[in-house]
Amino acid sequence: MNHGTSRPPTAGSSAAPPTAPSAPATTGKAPDHDAARLGELGYEQELKRSLGVLGNLAIGFATVSPVVGLYAVVQVGATVAGPAWVWVLLVALLGQALLMCVYSELASQYPIAGGAYQWARRLLGPTYAWLAGWVALCAVVFANTTIVYLGAPWFFALFDAEPTPGRIVAVAAIFLLCCTAVNALGIDVLRLVLAAGIAAEAVASLGVGLALLLLFRENGFGILTETMGAQALSGGSTPSALLTVLAVGGWAFIGFDACVASSEETRDAARQVPRAIWWTLTSVGGLVVLNAVAVQLAHPDPAAVVHGEDLDPVTTAVVNSFGSWSAKPFVVVVIIAFIACALASQASAARAVYSVSRDDVLPASRALRRINRRQAPVGALLITSAISCSALLLALDTSAIGSLITFGSAAIYLQFLLIALAALIARLRGTWTPAGLVRLGRWGTPLNVLAVAWLAFEFVNIAWPRKILAPPDAPAYQVWAAVIGIAIVVGSGVLYLLIKRPQDKVRVGASFADGGTDPEPSTPVESTA
Repeated sequence: MNHGTSRPPTAGSSAAPPTAPSAPATTGKAPDHDAARLGELGYEQELKRSLGVLGNLAIGFATVSPVVGLYAVVQVGATVAGPAWVWVLLVALLGQALLMCVYSELASQYPIAGGAYQWARRLLGPTYAWLAGWVALCAVVFANTTIVYLGAPWFFALFDAEPTPGRIVAVAAIFLLCCTAVNALGIDVLRLVLAAGIAAEAVASLGVGLALLLLFRENGFGILTETMGAQALSGGSTPSALLTVLAVGGWAFIGFDACVASSEETRDAARQVPRAIWWTLTSVGGLVVLNAVAVQLAHPDPAAVVHGEDLDPVTTAVVNSFGSWSAKPFVVVVIIAFIACALASQASAARAVYSVSRDDVLPASRALRRINRRQAPVGALLITSAISCSALLLALDTSAIGSLITFGSAAIYLQFLLIALAALIARLRGTWTPAGLVRLGRWGTPLNVLAVAWLAFEFVNIAWPRKILAPPDAPAYQVWAAVIGIAIVVGSGVLYLLIKRPQDKVRVGASFADGGTDPEPSTPVESTA
């Protein structure tokens, strides 16, 4: 590895002032290079490092989830832009691939959990990092609420029960607490559960997608260029309709940063995490595009979807093709996908919070960084689960939960933008030259520029207030939910910076990026607030 000269750490993992590890950890006779590198970055190895590249990939795959991602966008996409909406997925996938170029270099050089905060701190310093980390933490914590809420109705479908707002909230809360219990058992148990889940999901996604595409086509490929008049909802403008679908389609390709969150539990993380990121994006992206196209070609009545008469086109296409017997098995596959997605997302959120709390820059940092005997970040897991569970009360009002979902999508893309922007600024200043195992050389800066441009565009596109994406007669606050939510999160983050000054608790030097090593630490400055 080319990490430059080892230097003292920049932050500790306990409440006391941080100190450098006395010696690299060892496993048997071989030195533990992962623990040594983590020590160079300023932290002790506390989590259990037992994942290989496939284990890391499983966490990323489950979080992105082709089934969950497809269900999140297919009905809205077809309603807004007709069957032609599927082409938008390729645009979103290519845009996210630009971000992956930046992520790969950062994950290779800084193999540490809590990417948004930890990377930004080394690129632009603790003030920018805290704000970027705050946005990221809000996004991932409330993403857990969204996932269990969207997954809960499928349990009712399995047992042919009638879902009501109160029942959905209750089932979603139980769902979330069960995921918390599994995650508290440690990374090895999580790995086994996710392996079984994504195996079923991947096989089902690939098998169903290919069967629909090759054996059960009801429509010719020409339908993929038709809008069927759906653009009427966008004032008759096809480009406007496609932009709206792009805002929704971007949601299908998020969650790969879960690979980064488990960096401290992955062996040879500097090499394997960048690989897992790319494999996650390409495999899930391919499955989502395959199944989106297959559903459009196999659906018996695409016009019914466009006119809002079929709110579940995926199930309609599957049951029409395979027969009524397939309805329940398909529901089981969807439930498995949601379970895996919720488990992985919750694990990712807990590790991100744990990572940031080690610098004592969050309220209740001591509790948040607590590790249990199974080496799981139980403190962050319990507190983030409590917040996510409390947010489920919003689901008693469907307008409110809709606002949370809209805000969550915008916040995730703002997080991506802040990371890519930090990397670009550091490159242009000359304070960061990628020095990990992944280096894009002369292509690094142009790709970084394109990534920032894509993310800025998509963030604005997602946050743009559109009545078409809100229920009929929705209150104004729901139409403006993304803008209002982002303003609240950023505003509260800035206020906390000004009052509590968490940035003063982080050891920093004159430079925040020096070709791959952390800056020399200076004397910690305690907050005066």
